[in-house]
Amino acid sequence: MSSQPDSAKESFLVTGGVRLTGEIPVSGAKNSVLKLMAVALMAEGRTTLTNCPDISDVPAMADVLRHLGCTVEITGDVVVIDTPAQVGHVADDKAAQRLRASVCILGPLVARHRRAVLAMPGGDAIGSRPLDWHQNGLSLLGATTRMDHGRLVAEADELRGAHYKLKFPSVGATETFVTAAVLAKGTSVLENAAREPEIVDICELLSEMGAQISGAGTSTITVEGVDKLRPVSHRVIGDRIVAATWAYGAAMTRGDVTVRGIDPMFLHVVLEYLHSVGADVETGPDHIRVRQDRRPTARNVRTLPFPGFPTDLQPMAIALAAVSDGLSVVTENLFESRFRFVEEMVRMGVDAETDGHHAKIRGRDRLDSATVWASDIRAGAGLVLAGMCADDVTEVCEIFHVDRGYPDFVQNVRSLGGVIERVPTYR
Repeated sequence: MSSQPDSAKESFLVTGGVRLTGEIPVSGAKNSVLKLMAVALMAEGRTTLTNCPDISDVPAMADVLRHLGCTVEITGDVVVIDTPAQVGHVADDKAAQRLRASVCILGPLVARHRRAVLAMPGGDAIGSRPLDWHQNGLSLLGATTRMDHGRLVAEADELRGAHYKLKFPSVGATETFVTAAVLAKGTSVLENAAREPEIVDICELLSEMGAQISGAGTSTITVEGVDKLRPVSHRVIGDRIVAATWAYGAAMTRGDVTVRGIDPMFLHVVLEYLHSVGADVETGPDHIRVRQDRRPTARNVRTLPFPGFPTDLQPMAIALAAVSDGLSVVTENLFESRFRFVEEMVRMGVDAETDGHHAKIRGRDRLDSATVWASDIRAGAGLVLAGMCADDVTEVCEIFHVDRGYPDFVQNVRSLGGVIERVPTYR
């Protein structure tokens, strides 16, 4: 993988008025690869992950694993993790606080070594994501958990199978419970489990390693505990959020984009929504094509856990609403701070307001160019798409967020005909 530039001090300059057209591939899913890297902690030896995305979060997770004693090599789209017989149980505070996904080492460490110490993770500014449900699941399995000077400490003499019903289908809590249950004694059942494709990917890797898991992708996951796991080679699934970003770009710019390397079933609800706003949508075994010939029609949308509309695509839904004909209402049901994106749309001349979990957006045919700020990964990508629909050049600041989730972003935008450049923020 190529090293990322110092994007904390850089911006994107995006020129409006260009249609996105062409064909583009997507690599492995950010929301999967980081968790798969953590699962490598559960088996001594060499775990190989292929189809990994070239994003800054991957070397960040590699640093977390190295601090625990692993050797991690990143070459192109391949990540090789050598896990020793004994690994550390205290995560490096600075490394863990750089990304939210570092919490995914919690279950694997407790499962294999019966202890873990982890600083409260960092990541996107999209609202609180407490660890209560993680702790509750581990406690049912026999671990004790406590907060100690800003760190979560989990310990167990042994783990025993348990029955846990989540109040909400949390992806993170599902991952923690399932990874810990894999090496527990007896049978564990998780009800109201998250159903995301990335959960299925994690369970498939664990099964390849020797775990006994059934029900992945449904609301009930059953785990029969095993004594140990073995390292394997595994291909990361395609990134549905990146794929959908380019699909939204086609709809917003009245373009024609084919995205390859993605299972269309991962995006069933998203593609139905794009069709409802007037896009022509075609799908194949591993690709989607979205073509928009006229101005999109305003439609309401609400975010829900999979298989519902993804919260990660809420900024794209707002950006699309900003150029649609009519009034759209976007309802955010998962994160309370994700409507920061609306403030940036207002800078671009959009008639928009928020009220609790709802954002009302009255679209315009053409947006105003402006200087805007990305507050998270998806907001950054959404602002770039919005800039493509503006009357002049839009500056998108804080682009280090985009580097965390989108590989080769500038090159990919340009490959579809977009006009974008990366410049120092204070030039």
